[in-house]
Amino acid sequence: MSQKVDVFIVGSKGIPARYGGFETFVDELTQRRKNSDINYYVACMNADTDSDTFMVNQATCFNVNVPNIGSAKALLYDMKALRTSLDYIKEHHIDSPIIYVLACRIGPFINHYKKELAQYNGTLLVNPDGHEWKRAKWNAAIRRYWKISERLMVKHADLLICDSEGIERYIKHDYRSYQPDTTFISYGSYIAKQSSIENSKLDEWFKRFDIERNQYYLVVGRFVPENNLETILKEFKLSKTNKQLVIISNVEQNKFYKALLQKTHFDDDKRIKFVGTVYDAELLTAIRCNAFAYIHGHSVGGTNPSLLEALGSTKMNLLFDVDFNKEVAREGALYWSKNTGSLSNLIEQVETLSESAIDSYARIAKYRITSSYSWESIVEQYEALFAKVQKS
Repeated sequence: MSQKVDVFIVGSKGIPARYGGFETFVDELTQRRKNSDINYYVACMNADTDSDTFMVNQATCFNVNVPNIGSAKALLYDMKALRTSLDYIKEHHIDSPIIYVLACRIGPFINHYKKELAQYNGTLLVNPDGHEWKRAKWNAAIRRYWKISERLMVKHADLLICDSEGIERYIKHDYRSYQPDTTFISYGSYIAKQSSIENSKLDEWFKRFDIERNQYYLVVGRFVPENNLETILKEFKLSKTNKQLVIISNVEQNKFYKALLQKTHFDDDKRIKFVGTVYDAELLTAIRCNAFAYIHGHSVGGTNPSLLEALGSTKMNLLFDVDFNKEVAREGALYWSKNTGSLSNLIEQVETLSESAIDSYARIAKYRITSSYSWESIVEQYEALFAKVQKS
């Protein structure tokens, strides 16, 4: 008789996914489940329901309500989600549960929960995510907290699942005194379908922002300093391209926006368009498919979902030259640095490439997705890991 595997997932905002990397991961993991012996339990933040528990993708979902208390909201959510999971384990007499915590927000508190989990022969898995403590949006005190929290999550985890080989190397090196047990399972993605190139909403979107197919460079990402928007804007302005720069981001008129405007004067270049956010997944894929090239400036973290989406949809990809990005795209992209002239020269160089050369980059990029980042493969690896952890 096969053994049931009970996996509790804490740290995503929940399913069905509306946005976010972890949310998409949990959605795919539960939707694509092949092993019927695995029971998934998913914490969901402020779900749109009056029920304490509900079902999505045959997973039991817990509705965890948390007040909007700023940056501490995610921390409180993780702790309440863990408490809800442990109460459920106790109430339903679940033996040998697996709790999988996504990100390292609650390190100072994790040992308390780990001791309680041990009473049920449970296993604590942790996804360390990226270098959250490096993000410029946090002040020095919060960054110190993130670093301490990461260290304690690494110390107390039974196994760390890294979605980037670079992050796995970092964990093994920087926390070698704890001799952490790690494994690598990437994030997943898709190849955009041919039908994505034509989208009924796309023409309307193009008209609204005065954009033409294949006549724009695209940037998609959060409006934060570590995505190198300052360099991208300065370098695009230096270039002689006639194409536009279309930036899809949650632009806020904050301190960062004012500094960016002051340093780059992007408002005096009519080629540059900030177009806000696009939460319609099909429309966003169509926008990616019709871009001349995608510019990826992310400098912090592991495998970035937006980069994977670009490799599966945009023919030409120009990436910030950092290990995490090179590990993913390899020869399927071209790379730039913060040096003056690096990206602007690359933009002009790309526009001299033949159609067949561009198609060659596109083929390699798509092969990277199908060979290493398909959701089918990622879910298979997770199911095998959960079954192995259960038996050990």
